Amino acid sequence: MTDNKTPARGPAPAGTQRLMPYVTVNDSARAVDFYRDVLGGEVLTRIDGPDGEIIHAEVRLGDSVFQLGAPMPDLGLVGPPEQGNAFTLTYWVEDPDTVFARAVSAGATPLSAVGDAFSGDRMGVFRCPFGLRWCVARHDRDIPVEEIRAAALAWTAEGDD
Repeated sequence: MTDNKTPARGPAPAGTQRLMPYVTVNDSARAVDFYRDVLGGEVLTRIDGPDGEIIHAEVRLGDSVFQLGAPMPDLGLVGPPEQGNAFTLTYWVEDPDTVFARAVSAGATPLSAVGDAFSGDRMGVFRCPFGLRWCVARHDRDIPVEEIRAAALAWTAEGDD
């Protein structure tokens, strides 16, 4: 009898979520350090290229993992735009005020100060020094979806003056 342990086959590797964001960031080596030191991430994989930039890395934040690497324009992977993003990475934390302050002190640009939102969450939004838009949040209370919808519509109407 042999002890032949074949890894389980499935749609995703064992221990990972089914949707795995991959982001391209400028100055990827420093970005991994920022996500580790500021957000408390655990670097699971890091493959450095000969130029010191990261070819591929995986970082665990809480129960989720995301992948990142340096821009590779030949493959269509470019860094974030100078302003704005088409997405926000929301990271649920115990203390969004502390994480937000730590991010700003490490060079992040505050976009929306930490505050209590109509969704029942306490949250703040910043752009990290590597171009990604992050929201750090904590869910404080459940709000009925109809109440959230009404508050969201009222909030968006405020900008229509």
